[in-house]
Amino acid sequence: MVESTLDQCIKCNICVSYCPVTAVTDLFPGPKYEGPQAGRFRQPDQPSPDHSVDYCSGCRVCNMVCPTGVRIAEINARARAEIVRQHGLPLRNRLLGRNEQMARLGSVAPWLANLGLHNPASRFLAEKVMGIARQAPLPRWSTRGTFGNWFKQTRERRLRSDMKVVYFHGCSTMYYEPFIGQAAVAVLEHNGYEVVVPPQNCCGLPMLSNGEFEAAAGYYDNNINHLVSYARAGLPIVGTSTSCTLTLKEEAPEMLDVFSPEAMALKLATWDIFEWLEERHELGELRTDFRRLEMTLPYHAPCQFRAHRVGKPALEVMALVPGLELRDSPARCCGIAGTYGYKVEKYQIAMDVGAELFDFVEAQGPAVKMTACDSETCRWQLEHGTGRPSRHPIEYLAAAYGLYDLEKRQLVT
Repeated sequence: MVESTLDQCIKCNICVSYCPVTAVTDLFPGPKYEGPQAGRFRQPDQPSPDHSVDYCSGCRVCNMVCPTGVRIAEINARARAEIVRQHGLPLRNRLLGRNEQMARLGSVAPWLANLGLHNPASRFLAEKVMGIARQAPLPRWSTRGTFGNWFKQTRERRLRSDMKVVYFHGCSTMYYEPFIGQAAVAVLEHNGYEVVVPPQNCCGLPMLSNGEFEAAAGYYDNNINHLVSYARAGLPIVGTSTSCTLTLKEEAPEMLDVFSPEAMALKLATWDIFEWLEERHELGELRTDFRRLEMTLPYHAPCQFRAHRVGKPALEVMALVPGLELRDSPARCCGIAGTYGYKVEKYQIAMDVGAELFDFVEAQGPAVKMTACDSETCRWQLEHGTGRPSRHPIEYLAAAYGLYDLEKRQLVT
């Protein structure tokens, strides 16, 4: 049980000193108070007095710095879920948690959806009626079609090989950024792997983050049913959304207390794509026929990427590309934290947290035109806070192989 770790807290306050949210607002009293300290007084069916726990962004910085292994972020997430159970879920949070349904609906007429969502009048109304911050970096639907449609249309041209890898694309790649999935497929095929894309659905993280655990459990169960046969067949399941892969590996089973053999099989088979590519390199299997990319590139490892506890494999693999000068961000968090920074009462907190990252990018000088980041919402926040395009590391790798145009964000034909 996650809660059993609270007794390991030694009240050292390291988590408080590192918490990016506590550093910019008094509305969140800190990880130690909201996590292990308050957790000792929470009892089943007891009204929760600590609504300030909703200001925890779930960035997991506290988990990473805790010297005794207290699962503070998970304790806070469960406390938030209990508040939702007792008091219900606001309509805004319910909608934000159902990104897959919203994304699928908008993909029917993406031009119209983008016009409807991204204009001053609708953003003003969304803020006043729904509490969604008008300045927040909401995504845009792809007008080139979905990743799923592209994969089906190009099926006859796909590589066939005895070496296979399963791709978990996530909602963002499916509906907003299909070019990231295309870049991933191109890189995997260039290395001799046939890419398998089975049926799948949202990982459930937006629901977990908003305290809607029961609905998230349904999504997680569906993904287990879709993917467990591949896991048991020994195929790696790789993802380009580091939040999705962390959810399949850890967040969903731990927060939902699902420890079935099927869940464990999926956990052990799931990789972040650069975690998997780095292992291929260590085994001498990764192709390194890279072209030079003459550019200075600030790189930010998202909170949920660091939470995989595998180092920074994207940084290490990109370092193989000649001409690419990488600059590793020291920032703790970009601030957006999934849907956290979309909420009107948290928008400025998210921007204040992200200032550390924005200032780092600005300090690299005007010659730096792009940044790199593994998480979709973090990339959107980076672009919002710096005014510079941000790309997934797999896009840079595909470009280094000569397969991808970074400016146009499309495969080279």
